[in-house]
Amino acid sequence: MKIATYNVNGVNGRLAVLLRWLEEDAPDVVCLQELKSPNDRFPRAELERAGYGAVWHGQKSWNGVAILARGLVPLLTRRGLPGDPDDTHSRYIEAAIDGTLVGCLYLPNGNPAPGPKFDYKLRWFQRLHAYAAELIELDVPVLLAGDYNVMPTDLDVYAPERWREDALFRPEVRKAYADLLAQGWTDAIRHLHPDERIYTFWKYWRNSFERDAGLRIDHFLLSPAIAPRLRSASVRRAPRSWDHTSDHAPVMIEIAPPADTGQAGDRAPSDV
Repeated sequence: MKIATYNVNGVNGRLAVLLRWLEEDAPDVVCLQELKSPNDRFPRAELERAGYGAVWHGQKSWNGVAILARGLVPLLTRRGLPGDPDDTHSRYIEAAIDGTLVGCLYLPNGNPAPGPKFDYKLRWFQRLHAYAAELIELDVPVLLAGDYNVMPTDLDVYAPERWREDALFRPEVRKAYADLLAQGWTDAIRHLHPDERIYTFWKYWRNSFERDAGLRIDHFLLSPAIAPRLRSASVRRAPRSWDHTSDHAPVMIEIAPPADTGQAGDRAPSDV
């Protein structure tokens, strides 16, 4: 099974890019973030014609998450992260697909920091900690994929010294991510590529992509029940070079069938 996460940065405005990538890479499951679309404008028909069923949690102009599955409609299990009934942001959706529980998340950016937006980010992280602990106790295959808006270490940012006070790199945020891993989750990219500089996001200006001045902020976390089945993890860089594209690239992992728990294979970090 090929499972991808992709901050599409506007599902309708970049639909042609999304459909082209789906055709070229043919992932089985896709977690999308930053739809920037209300529920009634989600491009369900176009995705169905491309062979994908979908569940989604939209929001006008901002946020929004969705899960796609090739050849079937995911079984929706949750919309919204528990812990704050007053939170109106569309940042979490979850579905069961072929015996695997897939959580798709778009963690708050948090800038400027310090400030109310950063406080909200830390509260959202606390809620994610609490819910992730419940999920890992289920002892079933679980994936938590999406845009975490966190660079976990200096290896995950092109110029660490320039980002020390940014909400994506402040010590409170990196500690929150490390505490999440300490529950028993496996960071798929870093597990297979422990020493490589690998990025998933490049700003639009100053030729950031051409200079490879990027950040790794899109992550796959795997529960112990599925981590041994991880076979590859790669950043699909090609779509980031297309016209009118997102500032993120898709990240894709391959998961072996349940009976196959041998050693991980392909470790190529990129498609270019």
